[in-house]
Amino acid sequence: MSDAIPEFSKAKSAEGGDVSLTNLSAFSGSSGMRSGMEVLAIALVAVVIIGGIELALRSFQVPEYIMPRPSAIAMALFTEFPLIAPHLGYTLVELLGGFAIGASIGLVLAAVITQFPFAEKIIAPYILLLVTTPMLALVPLLILRFGFGYEPRIIAVALAAGPMVMINAATGFRRVDSAKIALARSYGASTLQIFWKIRAPMALPMILVGLMIGAIFGLLTAVGAEMVGGGFGLGNRLTTYSSMIQMPQFFAVVLILSILGILIYVLFFLIGKKWASWEA
Repeated sequence: MSDAIPEFSKAKSAEGGDVSLTNLSAFSGSSGMRSGMEVLAIALVAVVIIGGIELALRSFQVPEYIMPRPSAIAMALFTEFPLIAPHLGYTLVELLGGFAIGASIGLVLAAVITQFPFAEKIIAPYILLLVTTPMLALVPLLILRFGFGYEPRIIAVALAAGPMVMINAATGFRRVDSAKIALARSYGASTLQIFWKIRAPMALPMILVGLMIGAIFGLLTAVGAEMVGGGFGLGNRLTTYSSMIQMPQFFAVVLILSILGILIYVLFFLIGKKWASWEA
């Protein structure tokens, strides 16, 4: 009997519904902005909102230390960026390092628990413990053990990102029609072949969702860890600017963090559109 595994042109979940980036709520079902009018409408809404906030703050003469004007935030971002840029680099190193470690371990654990149910009974309580424990509470202990360098922050990011990746990836690995697996076995497919050629491709949308959520959780954890202790990173800048009541600079850093979060979303959206659009 041949070892070849039949190809499936359309993936369905066990419940009969589509498993795709469009119905996992983390990604938009839209194919993107299709016309210049949509781009113009989004830009106009942004101008109206920002302009309205600017006019309201000027009209009511709100002190800058309470709520800075958007124009002051933009100016602070421009003037302070040379000082903020190195701290942005530190935060990205922590995020990328911790996310790479956590995501790798999460994917491996997801594969293991879906192939070996007994392993899930052993691992699941510890994963639940990690998910329900705020990682920032562990940062002081990690700092006591590893010092004020990168190590405690990277570990905290890995602990925050890993469980998110594992949970979503495991869900994706399980959302496979058992009839497809039975058919593949009838063709003589091994467990490893079924995993790589059926489970993994069909789980890709959920894996991407887990990676996106893990990356965002990792970013938040990295910034929080920098605020808890250490002399570098965007979290450190937030603490410094707030203590000095430099609110335009503070919100400039918040704006940078918001842009990072949007870039993470866009990155995984584009990856999903390229590699998982076959499920649409």
